[in-house]
Amino acid sequence: MEKHIEVSMLCQIYGKLLTEKQCELINDYYNNDLSLSEIAENNQITRQAVRDIIKKGENKLFEFEEKLQFMKKMLDQEKQIQAILLELNKLQETSSDKKIEKLLNHIRKELICLN
Repeated sequence: MEKHIEVSMLCQIYGKLLTEKQCELINDYYNNDLSLSEIAENNQITRQAVRDIIKKGENKLFEFEEKLQFMKKMLDQEKQIQAILLELNKLQETSSDKKIEKLLNHIRKELICLN
């Protein structure tokens, strides 16, 4: 997975565990696509200070994920749901029973809500 996407997802999951400033600067850098210089100017700090804050925040995010693995579990769950949906489609294509079709549609809707 691309680092920008990974850090952005980790920040959504664990952002409340970072300092407010770390979360804000990571969000500006990864989600708002601001440069280090732009962030430094907006916060009246040096570019190096912005880089240090972002790096420390990133390290914490990766540490949280290594220990808790919420993102990994979420991505694994999404893969499982997609596999189940594919199997439901196969079942529905081969079935002509209206009750089974109705039940499969209900299950599909419930799985989509989880996804």
